[in-house]
Amino acid sequence: MRTDIRIGIFDVIIFLGVFQGLLLSWFFIKNSGGNRKANLYQGLFLVTISLSIFEEWLNNTGVIVRVLWLTNFSESFNFAFAPLFYFYIRTCINPDSKRKTWVHFIPFFFWAVYMIFAFMQPDGNKYNSYIQTKHPDWAAMPWDDSISDDPLGVRRFVNHLMLLQLAVYIFLSARAVVMKFRSSGESLVRTENTMLRVLRNSVIHVLILISIMIITKIVFGMRSDIGGYLVASYVSFMIYATTWQILNRSDYFDSPTSFLFFPAVKYRKSSLSEENKDDILKKIKHEMEQGSYFTNSLASLSGLARQINESPHHVSQVINEKMNRNFFEMLAFYRVEHAKKLIRQDKHGKITVEELAELVGYNSKSSFNSAFKKYSSKTPSEYRKSPD
Repeated sequence: MRTDIRIGIFDVIIFLGVFQGLLLSWFFIKNSGGNRKANLYQGLFLVTISLSIFEEWLNNTGVIVRVLWLTNFSESFNFAFAPLFYFYIRTCINPDSKRKTWVHFIPFFFWAVYMIFAFMQPDGNKYNSYIQTKHPDWAAMPWDDSISDDPLGVRRFVNHLMLLQLAVYIFLSARAVVMKFRSSGESLVRTENTMLRVLRNSVIHVLILISIMIITKIVFGMRSDIGGYLVASYVSFMIYATTWQILNRSDYFDSPTSFLFFPAVKYRKSSLSEENKDDILKKIKHEMEQGSYFTNSLASLSGLARQINESPHHVSQVINEKMNRNFFEMLAFYRVEHAKKLIRQDKHGKITVEELAELVGYNSKSSFNSAFKKYSSKTPSEYRKSPD
């Protein structure tokens, strides 16, 4: 058994991308509460694709020969990518969707169980399978066929089935995005809507990945792993690009920071005087009441801080200490008050609850209803019938 290991520059890039991807996925999943379920699907998608390109790295470098028990450990993930991506798109478009998702993962669960037969294979069989695709010129080991890795005879169709599933779900994802563009009256090519632009570009990138897989399978054969290597490289670069965007948009660097410093108690050593706090409070109220910043569906603490030319840390402190709320509670309060005003002005009840939610900055009807009831003790419909 040969155990040659070769590691090139792209292998280093892919290896680092794997762990960067797993780190990012943790943050996506961690921030998936409430109406941010899209983060859960994106986090799980990132986990599965990171582990898959890790297996590709093991095969391409030859390290897999040292850990043959990991052979094909991520193969079942081939049937999880597409459904996860589809539900990421659907949940971004409709956060309130209550569709059953588990049925879409039946192929994944089936293949995960079916892979038991592959894991039971002796090391010689796994080694021969590896050199057949990566090093066909190497000498094979004695083959033990006492245990079949494919008792149902379906493994030879795995690539075809995976590509078929990808085609179906990507079509559904693209269709959902196009329909959202049309219903929003936006141009598919040119749009200022951040969410739509993100969804459109996500579909394009997945189409590029599928195209790479299909082209390489056609050119080099269905058993070739060249497409997997190219996809792994592409995904790694996309992971780096995503990390760059997250760091670049973070408000962490808006105040003095150091990697040698552990988090301290919030606001314990604030440099703000009471006069400074009052001044910032006036700016906040002006921006919210006169500038209607809360109607921006992408409103954020860092965004508000930029609007009033103050640090996010100081803005957060003033909101907490002077308004006895956190940023999101303040945002919800202003949105609900504005919604009440719109309801009172809408004498004939022509504005629907969905339209009302969008007008005050919510992307989700359920989030709007929850916030409205919290701050008015009534639903929007109840308030319309008996306005204060």
